[in-house]
Amino acid sequence: MRQHSELPQVHVQERARVRAGPRAGGDREVGGIEMTHYGMIIDVGRCVGCYNCFIACKDEFWDNDYPPYSRAQPDRGQYWIRLKEKERNFPQIVVRTDFVPIPCMHCRDPPCLKAARDGAVYVREDGIVMIDPEKSKGQRQIVDSCPYGVIYWNEELQIPQKCTFCAHLLDQGRKRPRCVEACPADAMVFGDLDDPDSELSKLWRSAEVLSPEQAKGDLLAPPGSDEHGVSVKYLRLPKPIVGGSVIFGDTGECAEGVRVTVRGGDGVAAETVTNAFGDFMVEGLRMGGKYVVRLEHPDYQPKELEVTVNGDVNLGEVRLDRR
Repeated sequence: MRQHSELPQVHVQERARVRAGPRAGGDREVGGIEMTHYGMIIDVGRCVGCYNCFIACKDEFWDNDYPPYSRAQPDRGQYWIRLKEKERNFPQIVVRTDFVPIPCMHCRDPPCLKAARDGAVYVREDGIVMIDPEKSKGQRQIVDSCPYGVIYWNEELQIPQKCTFCAHLLDQGRKRPRCVEACPADAMVFGDLDDPDSELSKLWRSAEVLSPEQAKGDLLAPPGSDEHGVSVKYLRLPKPIVGGSVIFGDTGECAEGVRVTVRGGDGVAAETVTNAFGDFMVEGLRMGGKYVVRLEHPDYQPKELEVTVNGDVNLGEVRLDRR
């Protein structure tokens, strides 16, 4: 096992960087010290499911101790950033898979902190939630306290472990965790939430909170309420879709070019046109919403179907009658 003795051997709850001068756009300063709060946004719409983030995390932490930050991650059974997959619109031709990377949320009010004893969990000045690998020994209740299921138990070492935002690298001057560096699709944005001019802060206003139900159950569950003050948010989280196949009733042929309009209580929610196979898929619908799907073609009678969205809806085969 490689030990990285060059890392600073001090706890870093008090970490802050002395500023040389003000930053354009303003900063939160206390006594001339720059206060940083690290955060991350994950754009699910850009994630391609390559697992580079997971592999980079394993490469950094497997068989590597970083005292006092963390002990080595086991080669199996721990996913400090895991990818949750959901296949959509099967068995139609138009099928898609959404991938949602899920690291520690680094909550401002972390349940794991309340569950821990003897200071085994602490929040750094920069917002990173850390588990002390020495003080946490034997404290399995820390694992059970996480509503997102992102704290893992190391059976050999008898300690809880999780994502650290690569704090050992940030304290050496690196700008981003390994997972962010490894992402080829730029699906992750990492930065300072206390800097109003940062890309992260600008995206933060429109980002969503992943709910515990989404993290541990159905990705289509409603987004979270941010009761714990997360430092990780998401763009383009999966929303329910409606799909189906349209055929011309008189010929039995695939109905290409049929206009599909989905209307909800507040107007048009989505529009599309069937492809060469007669398939269609519309997305971004509201969980629990009631919609009317209207199918239109110049040579055929329009058809309307009412749907209640409690998950992905596949309408199957829909026939249009000639005018």
